[in-house]
Formats: sequence, structure tokens, C-alpha cells
Amino acid sequence: MTTYETIDLDTPGEGICRITLNRPEKRNAISTVMRTELLHVLETNDRDPEVRVSIIRGGGSCFSSGYDLGGDLMTEPPFHTAPGDGAWARQVTDNWFRFWDLAKPVIAQVHGYAIAGATELVQACDLVYVADDARISYPIVRVASPPDCQYHEPLLGMRRAMEIMLTGGEMLGPEAAQIGWANRSFPAVALDDEVLDVASQIAAVATDLAQINKRMVHRQAEIMGVRAAIRAGSEFQALAGHQASVEVFKQDPLSVMKRHNAADAERREAREKRRSQQ
Repeated sequence: MTTYETIDLDTPGEGICRITLNRPEKRNAISTVMRTELLHVLETNDRDPEVRVSIIRGGGSCFSSGYDLGGDLMTEPPFHTAPGDGAWARQVTDNWFRFWDLAKPVIAQVHGYAIAGATELVQACDLVYVADDARISYPIVRVASPPDCQYHEPLLGMRRAMEIMLTGGEMLGPEAAQIGWANRSFPAVALDDEVLDVASQIAAVATDLAQINKRMVHRQAEIMGVRAAIRAGSEFQALAGHQASVEVFKQDPLSVMKRHNAADAERREAREKRRSQQ
């Protein structure tokens, strides 16, 4: 059996492979090694007749804090990407498209928080279930760049995508389900059981039929331009890196993010206080 560095595997039910992101000391930050291991497991599951559905969840206090910015994300990637400006965005966009091209369904199970690149991993999955208190955001749009894999407008619609792109604001689980970012939201204590219930329903369907059902939905979305729209956005991430404000951000990114996070906390407290008085 293969041993993995960044993920753990278990079988919580017949036909179900559960993948747990296992870098709690890094808040499950998505490294190149993790992306490689996720693809290896999912592609192995596609060939394994004993597996009919996969679940991806986070270990510890959260789903994931996003891409691991502490290392070179393009060192030994899982597959080749044409070099040059935009190579990183092209790499991860193709990475997450590979989830869609798998025969067998993949479910994202989100608790704690999912930030920036972690939301891209989630949206690569076929079904998404979140805890009511999950916190979902893409704050980097305020200081550095648009998303690397720009799913927002094709999957959420123009108005919601525009709000996320211009504010980088946070949403909780129920809102994520309401706008279509997730299928459903559940109390955190029930999330494991509810996701396993859905996975068990999927595992009861023969793989040869399930893969046709999955492929049909993705093909229809493709005809509607979803993939083309996501791919078209990848060059904007590279373009943002040349802007004057982003060059300033790169000089001291930690301090900039700390200031933004502190301001966010103040706004959130004021907003919650205002709404509680209405």
C-alpha cells in the first residue's frame, strides 16, 4: 500500500475512499506534493473496482488555508505546463479540471475555513457539503491577484462573482449553499455522518452508470462555456503581478495581510453588532 506524506486514507463505508488532508501544522496548506498525491489517489481510485466515490476533507481545525506560499509551487509539479507568464494559473486550472475528468465522483467536505486556493480545490469536486460555521473566503483578491483558477463567474454568476472579486469577503456555510458554492450546509457535529450518507447513496450506483451521469453534467457545462470561461481568466492572475500596488505588496506581504485581517475582524464585529440590533 502506498504511503503518502500529506494525506491519509480510510474506508468509512463500502465503495467509499475518504481522503484527509493531513498537514494540520500548516493548516492543510496545498503544496505541490499534496496536489500530486491527491491526483495519484483519485486516479488510482478510478482504476479500482472496489472504490465508487471519494471524499476529500481536512484534518484538524479546518479544511485548508489555501496554497502553500512557503515553497516553490512549480517545483516538480504533477504534470507539464507551458512555461512563461501565467504558468502557475494554467497549472492549477488544469489540475482541478482533472478532477472533473475522472470517471468516479469526488465529494468535498468542508469545515473550519477554506481560503483562496482551498476554494479552488473544493470547486473541483463534483459535490460540496459544508459545516454551518465554515468560513469561506478569497481575501488575496484585495492585495495581490484574482484567483488562480477563476471559477467564480462561471459557477456562481456575475453578481456574486463580482462581489467576491471586489470585496474578498467571507461567507458562512448556509450562504455558501444558498448561492450554489455548496450543495448543502449541515451542523458541524453532523457533517461527517451527512456526507457519508450521500457517499453511500452514490456508492450504491454501478460505476459504469454513475460515470456516464457525471460526464453528462460536465459535458453540458462545457458546451455552455464553463471550462472556456475559467481558462480564459488564468492570464489575469499573471497580469495582476505586474501592477504597482502588487509590487508594493510583495515587499512585505505578511504585514499587509495582517493589516487587512485586523480590519476585517473590526468590520465583521461591527456588522454582527449592527445586525443583532435590527
